[in-house]
This record gives sequence, C-alpha cells and structure tokens, in this order.
Amino acid sequence: MRGRTPFKMAAGVAGVAALALVAAGCTSEEPSAPSTFVLKSNLGEPQTLLSTNSAESEGNQVLAALFEPLVDYDDNVKPVLAAAESVESTDKITWTIKIKGDRKFHNGEDVTSDSFINAWNYAAYGDNGQNNNYFFEFIEGYDAMQEKGSTVKELSGLKKVDDKTFTVKLTYAFADFPLVIGYTAFLPLPSVAFSAPGVIDEKFEEAPIGNGPFKMKGVWDHDVKISVERWDDFKGTKPKIAGVDFIIYNTLTAAYADLTQDNLDVLDSIPTENLSSALTDLGERFAHSPSSTFQYLAFPVKNPKYSNAEVRKAISMAIDRAEIVEKVFKNLQAPADAFVSPVVAGYRKGACGETCTYDAAKAKALYTSANGPAEISIAYNADGGHKEWVEATCLQLEKNLGVTCVGNPFPKFADLLNKLKAGEDIGFFRLGWSMDYPSMQNYLGPLYTTNGSSNYYGYSNPEFDDLVLKGNSAATGDEAIKFYQQAEDILVKDVPVLPMRFGQNNYGYSNRVKNVKFDSFSKLDLISIEAA
Repeated sequence: MRGRTPFKMAAGVAGVAALALVAAGCTSEEPSAPSTFVLKSNLGEPQTLLSTNSAESEGNQVLAALFEPLVDYDDNVKPVLAAAESVESTDKITWTIKIKGDRKFHNGEDVTSDSFINAWNYAAYGDNGQNNNYFFEFIEGYDAMQEKGSTVKELSGLKKVDDKTFTVKLTYAFADFPLVIGYTAFLPLPSVAFSAPGVIDEKFEEAPIGNGPFKMKGVWDHDVKISVERWDDFKGTKPKIAGVDFIIYNTLTAAYADLTQDNLDVLDSIPTENLSSALTDLGERFAHSPSSTFQYLAFPVKNPKYSNAEVRKAISMAIDRAEIVEKVFKNLQAPADAFVSPVVAGYRKGACGETCTYDAAKAKALYTSANGPAEISIAYNADGGHKEWVEATCLQLEKNLGVTCVGNPFPKFADLLNKLKAGEDIGFFRLGWSMDYPSMQNYLGPLYTTNGSSNYYGYSNPEFDDLVLKGNSAATGDEAIKFYQQAEDILVKDVPVLPMRFGQNNYGYSNRVKNVKFDSFSKLDLISIEAA
C-alpha cells in the first residue's frame, strides 16, 4: 500500500443498503531527510495536461504526479481513500463525499467542494469537447448539457453541502461509483484554472497547479521534457526523490540507448527489438509486473472496406497471435482471447472464441466470400515501439489472405489521437488500453458504447449499450458481471476491434535507482522509487 487508507464496507442496516467507505488507520513512514535526487523517466509527448481532457497514458502519468485523486488504488488494485475523508451512500444513487480538511493546491488554495464541482461541470458540458466528458454520463443532469449551445452548464446531481462536503446524485444505482472517481477525469481544479466561470485559462495547461506530491517546475517544454519537483507541503505520503524530469522521446530505441548508459533512469517499455538483449544489457534491472494493458487493432466500421463484420472476423482469424507473441515479444506478452483484461473480475478465458482463433484456411474462405479489400494499411504511433509487430501482422495478412498490407506510422501517439478525435478516417489502426479503474465496465463502456470516450471507430449497437447500462445499475457485482459478459458476447459477433495481446509491464531502470515499481495501470510509482 502506498500510504493510503483502505476502504472498508459497512453492513446494511434495517434492510436498507448501506455502503460506507471509511478510514482504517493506515500510516506510512516518511523519508528521514528530503532527497536531492532528480529522476529521469521516459515519456511520449502528451496530448494534453488538462485532467478533464486527458484520456491517454502519457498525460495521465504526469497528472498522477501533480494531483491527488479522491480515491487511489494499491498494488492489488483495491480502492483506497486519498484526498477523500469518506465516500458514503445508503442507496448507491446519492453519494456523499467528504474531503480531508488539510488538503491544498500547490499555490496554497484550499481543496474544496468547489474544486471538484467546477472541474466536473467543465468536463461534463458538451460544448467544451472534453475527452473525459463520457465519464460523467451517469450523474443526474448530464443529458441536458450535451445539446449543442445548451444553456445548462452545471450537473444538477452535484450539490455543495459545505466547503469540504458535496453530494453526487446518479441517474441509477451504481455500486462501482467509488472505483470510478479515482480516474483522472475526476481530479479537482483550483480556481486559477479558470479565466472566467466555466472557461479554462489557456496558460494553465502549460503549467498545471495540482494538489499532489509533486508540483510543476517551469512549464511544459513540448517535445523535450516536463519537469516536476517534490512538494514538501503535501499531506499525503511524500516521495523519496526531489523531482522528476519526464524526458520526451520520439522512439523507444533512443530511450533504451540512454537507459543502458545510465543517462535515463526508468524506461516504461523495452523496445521489441531489444527484448532479446535486455537481460544481458540490464541484468536484474530488466523487470516485469502485472499489467491491465489490452492491445488491439480497430476498424473504422463505417468505412465500406470494413463495414462487414465477416470481413473483420476473417482478418482476425488470419492473424497468428501466438507466433507474434513468441517471435516479436519473446513470450513476454500473451495472445488476447477476450475483450477485457484477465486482471478484472469477469474475464473469461477464450471468450473471443473462433473470432480470435488462428485458422488461415477458414479466414481466406470467409474473406473471399465477404469480398474483403485487396489492400490494407495499419496506422500506428512510431514513438511507441509498434513497428515490428505491425509489420509481422501485415506479413501474416498478406500470406493468409492474399492482400497487400503496409504499416502507416504517425510520429507521435498524440498525432494519431488528434486525427481520430477530429473524426478523420485513417483506416485500420492500432490502439491500446490500460484500465482507469478495476472493472469490466471500464473496458466495455469507454471503448465500445455508442458515446464511449475512446470509441474512435464509430461502433454502435443499442443492445450492447443496454446491457452495459444494466450492468452498471445491477444490484450486486456478480449480477453486473453477468450483464457485462452478455455485452462482451455481442462484441465477439460484431468484431469492432481485434483483441491482439494482453500485456505485462516489461521495464528497465538504471544503476542510479531502486524500488522501481509499475502498477497494473502501467504507471510508475513515484512514491516508492528512490536513489540507489
């Protein structure tokens, strides 16, 4: 546990469901003296550093350093209280959130109910076009804020009780709500983030003022680095290092070269071309840990080339995932056989069935009968180490389907995401997902529902949406999982994306550091790490 306070479930009273999240007296040991060591860690250029808009791993790693959420998660993905003193409900519809009284922002401003209410209202207002808008859809009043030009700019379900207490009324009972509010979308914002009510100051994103263990040092130096320094007034568990320079690399191979020379302290992912030599190069500093990462290939389902589900299924069956995992990833990842990660409750081994089972003969026959396209391109971000496996996939498709296949690299992940967000059709493309909170819903909702925050492929199935909604509002976790699994079965039939691999964290670190950990969210633990 990272010095946080674990949740504890309270029993029901007099036949009324009660869910109380309370402190359990967990304490932590502070370092004896502040370290002067500044860590150097790799990063890709973020798409944004605004919490309401950041839905990708690069920005979220920085925001995890700058902000303290209401709820955090320990290494076993169990929810623990962070900035929240308590999160309670008797009916799972109306939740009361109390904020710890000693929490402040880096500029000395108190973290209050308004800090959360104003941030959440900004994210939820449709015209603001925030990537994390989707995550507020279950709060009362959300729908009224989505019509273009709506004069309704506040969620009716948010009510301020006092400076340190507010209530959240949902449109249905949602037992996983305490898990959800640990996500980046639900971070607080100080008053200085707004140049006017409901208007974000453009300068804020270049140097966000947070409430977390680190504060910005200078401003975001785009495509070069983002620097943060330890904030000694932080009331939670303080880090053991003085700061972090997030060095922005265009390629993982360049970052790996710096790592082997101790010019970089932590590399979050070993390049595929260096997996064979990493153990020799790094020894015990080549490390592994469980990850929730789900790598997939996505179809623009409204593109006539890929609008037929039979074409999509044939492409899936033509890919030998096990061969790619063995030859490219040296068996340090696993072939994906479902649409959700094995780390979440409800995962079913082999749920994808025939769709994810390699069968070249059946794939070719199905592709021919469905009149699949003669040419395929796979878009990917060049800064993420994807070139080798994308090319291996193309070779298999050419061999097994008789098509022409090429990789289509984008220099940066942010470039690819910006194209997708703008609604541009870039053809068949690669994406990955690490969970925001530990639930099947976090894979199914954002990725596949009609209005999902990361549904960049235009997939829409009302039956699927309805099943996810039923799971969200289910009375128990087991009942919710049954609905989510039924929804996953629809994905197997519709094939909007091709599950490719379940990842693990395969990372490396220099001789200068110790206690290096990556959690199941694939984030570097900046609290535990220290100078060697």
